[in-house]
Amino acid sequence: MSVRELVVLGTASQVPTRHRNHNGYLLRWDAEGILFDPGEGTQRQMLRAGVAAHDLNRICVTHFHGDHSLGLAGVIQRINLDRVPHEISAHYPASGQRFFERLRYATAYRETVRLTEAPVAADGVLAETPAYTLEARRLSHPVESFGYRLVEPDGRRMLPGLLAERGIRGPDVGRLQREGELRGVTLDEVSEVRRGQRFAFVMDTRLCDGVHALADGCDLLVIESTFLDEDEQLAVDHGHLTAGQAARAARDAGVRHLVLTHFSQRYSDPGEFGRQARAAGFTGELTIASDLLRVPLPKRHP
Repeated sequence: MSVRELVVLGTASQVPTRHRNHNGYLLRWDAEGILFDPGEGTQRQMLRAGVAAHDLNRICVTHFHGDHSLGLAGVIQRINLDRVPHEISAHYPASGQRFFERLRYATAYRETVRLTEAPVAADGVLAETPAYTLEARRLSHPVESFGYRLVEPDGRRMLPGLLAERGIRGPDVGRLQREGELRGVTLDEVSEVRRGQRFAFVMDTRLCDGVHALADGCDLLVIESTFLDEDEQLAVDHGHLTAGQAARAARDAGVRHLVLTHFSQRYSDPGEFGRQARAAGFTGELTIASDLLRVPLPKRHP
């Protein structure tokens, strides 16, 4: 049975707290696992969340600040210790190649796994699989940063009433789907487009074109909201978003489920992020992320 869900491993910005680990997010997408921004302590959080090294197929790093990348060393070594049997791809800003290499080879260990380095240098498609297309968009932060987006190919939804009217049933339905036409009936006449699911991961950034492009039409958007709205100038100065800014971007993009995360330790009440998101006009499903939370992708549109 396929599973599509976000497993939250850590939600703190800059430094971990008693209740929040450094960043770390695993997206389960059917048979694949994509690990985003493994901060310090991610390997232990994976254990607590029931996530194994064998679950990983890709690692995506938005930028090379420590709270988004210091866990790479431990995760990579664990992948090799556990002898993961499949190839793993790593995406990260090309300008941070030296940081990736230092983290990959921070200590001595035996390499047993094929880890393919696939650095990101510009906006565009990074990988295409039957299940999704992975894209990157440049963000606005003091160091080079990219956000990531998964788009599932559109499919077709068969319409039983129209099939019955044309006398198509049983194995003939599958044949029509494969061949596109059967006894003068085309696939378009008895089906409709089933929109593919969309997911985006947006970390440290000011508002910019990349934020809007990544969020557009997403079923699930994971986005930083480091500051509350009253500290908007701090957000601008340090290259971050406020809760209200993130929520308005999600509202304007038609996001169905918004996950706010990457909270500054200066705030004691996480509920305030939710209140400000609602005040900004976001009316979809809203989650204020906490460590070890699991967030399923919304069900497909009917």
